[in-house]
Amino acid sequence: MNIGLLGCGAIGELIVEAQVEGILEDIDIIIVYDQDRGRAEKCASKMPKPPKIAENINELIENKDIQLIVEAASQKAVRDYALKILENDKNLMIMSVGALVDKEFYNLLVQTAKKRNRKIYIPSGAIAGVDAIKAASLGKIHEVELITRKPPSRFISDKLPGGIKINQDMKEPTVIFKGDAKTAQDFFPRSINVAATLSLASIGPELTKVTIIADPTIEENIHEINVKGEFGTLRTYVKNLPSIKNPKTSYLAALSAIKTLKKISEHIEIGT
Repeated sequence: MNIGLLGCGAIGELIVEAQVEGILEDIDIIIVYDQDRGRAEKCASKMPKPPKIAENINELIENKDIQLIVEAASQKAVRDYALKILENDKNLMIMSVGALVDKEFYNLLVQTAKKRNRKIYIPSGAIAGVDAIKAASLGKIHEVELITRKPPSRFISDKLPGGIKINQDMKEPTVIFKGDAKTAQDFFPRSINVAATLSLASIGPELTKVTIIADPTIEENIHEINVKGEFGTLRTYVKNLPSIKNPKTSYLAALSAIKTLKKISEHIEIGT
C-alpha cells in the first residue's frame, strides 16, 4: 500500500524508520510533506529510496498514487486538511486526535468518509485498554476518568487555566487541570491527545473526566484510566517513556501508529 506522510516530526520520523527497518514491509511511503521543508528532507534522507517531497499540501493530498495519508502534524492540520483528504478519496490516519472533540467537525468527517467509502483510523496512542473500552461501550458505561501525570517541563508552552504557573523549581505534584476531555483539549492541544482518544472510544468528550498533574518527582508520562459500567470495572496504568526525538511525544504513541499501519496491511487481526 502506498502512503503519504503529513508531518515529519517525532512520530513521522519513527514511521519512516520502521519502514526502513522492514517492520512495515507492505507499506511504501512515496511522498512526504511538512511545513518545515528541512524536516521533510531529513525524513526522506533516511530511506534508501527517498520519497517525493511535496512542495505544498495540495501536492500531497491530490497525489493519485497513494491510498492513505498519515497525519502526524498538529490539530490545526487535521482541521485544515482532513476533510479535503477524504474528499480526494484518500483514507486517513489521525494522530492529533484532539481536533475531533469538536462534535460537528467529527460528524462531518464521519459522514464524508461514509459517502466516499473511505476509512479514518485513530490509533490507541499512549494509553492502554482502548479495545476493552470499545467493547464495553456497546453496553452502558457509567463513568470514564483519565488521570495524567507529566513532568512540569512538558507543560511549559501550554496556556494553563486559572492563571496557574509552571516553573522548573516546583517541588510538589500540582493539579493544573480538572474538568472534561473537551475543555482539556482547549488548554493542552499538544500534550493530551489521549483524552480525546479515550473519550471517542467511550462516552464522549463532555462526559469524560480528566485530571492533569504536573509532577516534578517523575520523568515519565503516566496515564491512569478508570472506567465503570455494566460490564464491571476497568483500570489501566501506563508509564510511558518520552520519545527521544520529542519529549512531549510518548514513544508508545509512535509505536501505536506503526502497529495500526501494520494492522491495515495484514491479513489477520487480533483484538477488538
